[in-house]
Amino acid sequence: MSDINYDFKGRVAVVTGGANGIGAEIARHYAAAGASLSIWDLDTPGQLDAGHRFCQVDVRDLENVQHACAKTLTQFGRIDFLSHNAGFAGSTVPVTQYDPNEWERIVDVNLTGTFRVCQTIVPVMKAQDFGRIINMASLAGKEGTPNASAYSAAKAGVIGFTKSLAKELAETNIRVNCMAPAAIKTAILDQMAPDFVQVMIDKSPMKRLGTPQEAARMTMWLSSQDCSFNSGAVFDLSGGRATY
Repeated sequence: MSDINYDFKGRVAVVTGGANGIGAEIARHYAAAGASLSIWDLDTPGQLDAGHRFCQVDVRDLENVQHACAKTLTQFGRIDFLSHNAGFAGSTVPVTQYDPNEWERIVDVNLTGTFRVCQTIVPVMKAQDFGRIINMASLAGKEGTPNASAYSAAKAGVIGFTKSLAKELAETNIRVNCMAPAAIKTAILDQMAPDFVQVMIDKSPMKRLGTPQEAARMTMWLSSQDCSFNSGAVFDLSGGRATY
């Protein structure tokens, strides 16, 4: 792992989906760098250090998101970083068999949820003239994953939304980027058949899964002052699998 250390003392990070998986690792990295944390998730995270906050948030509910933002501002007074990871993959079935209600839920959580969170937090960042937004997209949004049409379409939407928002904010000191991981080694893989996981590994030129730590380290750089001329970009985390 990189030995680069970041100093985010005095900064406040909102991490959606921060109770588990990649989001939890990103939250740990922010905390290690000295940032104050506000974790927004449906699930309760493990023990939080004193001074950090947990807000139970459903990104499908705009009032719920707005209330979490207000609580975060009451405690910390600012929001510097948004690492938006809240998502829902849904079923893996052909388009012809997709439940329309589940399609709507997947798009609502992954795409419209991204809109709700950003729409709520961007005015805060504009008022303080600083912000870093890192939306979690997916390689599925770039290449399309068979039998995951709703998730692929929603994540493609996250990429387009990120590019659009970045251009809107280009003349401010707010940078908006997204990350497009391939398969990452998290607890969710334990629920999958070993042969299915092996297929994902075989698709990688590096012949391995990514790690949450690698996603977190990229998020730290995207949050830093060094990320000054990068906005509206898609940062692949695919082990060389991405083709464009």
